[in-house]
Amino acid sequence: MKKGKMRLVVKVGSSSLAAPGGGCDPAKMSLLVSAVSRLRDAGHQVVLVSSGAVASGFRRLGYQQRPRTLAAKQAAAAIGQSLLMQTYTELFAAYGCTVAQILLTRGDFSDRERYHHAFQTLSLLLEKNVLPIINENDTVSVAELTFGDNDMLGALVAGLVHADLYLILTDTNGLYDKDPRTHADAVRIPYLPAVTDEVEALAGGASRLGTGGMRSKLIAAKTAQQLGVPSFIGHLAQPSDLLDVLDGSGSGTYVGFRPESPAGHALPTRKQWIALHSPVRGRISVDRGAAEAVLRHRRSLLLAGVRDVDGAFAPGEVIEVYCDGQLIGRGVSRCSAADLRAKLSPAGPARPKGIVIHRDQWTEAACFAAIGGSDRT
Repeated sequence: MKKGKMRLVVKVGSSSLAAPGGGCDPAKMSLLVSAVSRLRDAGHQVVLVSSGAVASGFRRLGYQQRPRTLAAKQAAAAIGQSLLMQTYTELFAAYGCTVAQILLTRGDFSDRERYHHAFQTLSLLLEKNVLPIINENDTVSVAELTFGDNDMLGALVAGLVHADLYLILTDTNGLYDKDPRTHADAVRIPYLPAVTDEVEALAGGASRLGTGGMRSKLIAAKTAQQLGVPSFIGHLAQPSDLLDVLDGSGSGTYVGFRPESPAGHALPTRKQWIALHSPVRGRISVDRGAAEAVLRHRRSLLLAGVRDVDGAFAPGEVIEVYCDGQLIGRGVSRCSAADLRAKLSPAGPARPKGIVIHRDQWTEAACFAAIGGSDRT
């Protein structure tokens, strides 16, 4: 693993923070704060992605268990988020650490300008040695704008800040070949080169106080790996546990790398936005020569290789690219759909010239196909 200072994203779920009956568990939060502070004292930069707003607030609304309706969950989050941040502020202050609250929605990622501003803000906070604490903005989020759970939010944040490692903390110490709660002979899997369909099948459902489960964490780790960020899934029991993860002796499951190997390299921010967050406005089909040029020879996509145009997109908007009916990637088009159709018409130039998608504004389908395909609008 990379030596020296690292940039880390630590995600903690509701089950690892909240008391069984709701509210913040002071002992659990103190343990987390101590462990994160040790990372910072060792010179590492840390971003904390913290669940727990709904779990912390629902009892203040008179509910005996986590509510199910959207309005009740949003109201609980409005109460719980302030309680959560108040506790974090007080606990981290004892270690001389200033914290900053950042609440995000899907819209902050899909809008290119807001995405860029989020990157700049997080970069400045880390440069100034401030600890960003990120959560989804549950109070205003609706189904179409949610991340599904904070495991995925953490993965996307890890890519956004170009993290060296994404640490997913949960109530079990990694993935097992069987459910350890019902099988005494279950064996922990210490290392996964990649998350396959067979691996996902080993995972169970959501925890009682949260929305995620082991399968959610594996999908998040898979997404982070696609963005060039390796992951670790495990349980926090002692303040030194997170440092042990960096030393390669963490009690959990490493995903996408071996502890002794170098860390990955995150995709450039602009390519992450194209691959995972951009609204897709149209599609074009290209011939095999053009597909080979962009996929094998890493060249820009030229107008001469375009065969068909679908949609009504403008210059600067993201489009998908197909070859023989197969999605091969997406990128920012330099041309409008109308211009492309005019140049491809019989009355247009015999062999149209120019670049449709520059190499620097292109991502291959492997970067995004496994987590939901296009966000077409």
